[in-house]
Amino acid sequence: MHTCRALSASGTLLTRRSSRILIFPALFTAGMTLLDTTDSVLMTGAYGWALANPIRKLWYNLTITAASATVALFIGGLEALGLIGDKLGLTGGLWQAVSTLNDNLGEAGFAVVGIFVVAWIASVIIYRAKGYDRLEPAR
Repeated sequence: MHTCRALSASGTLLTRRSSRILIFPALFTAGMTLLDTTDSVLMTGAYGWALANPIRKLWYNLTITAASATVALFIGGLEALGLIGDKLGLTGGLWQAVSTLNDNLGEAGFAVVGIFVVAWIASVIIYRAKGYDRLEPAR
């Protein structure tokens, strides 16, 4: 919050026109619109693919649940290790990396995206290698 105020104050002082500072909310809105639209298009495609076949639906649900649990363990573990390192005053390579990630959770967001991408690619490879795409659901 203090960073936002400082940024706003410094931007106003530097430009001497408060209307120019409105570029920051506009850029944020544009970025969120782009990312939300991309996410919606990708998820609509994934849901459409999954709902075309009951076996695909089951496989998709298993994949997303496993990836979500992995992400939850990753973020929870990162927070827990950060607390342990802070409270016990631990130092070293691992503890410095954990502290850095906890201080900049935006970078951890890239790891979360990576986990989902890897999970989806692995899921598709396993789904096709096991021949699940050729199975017919029981009637």
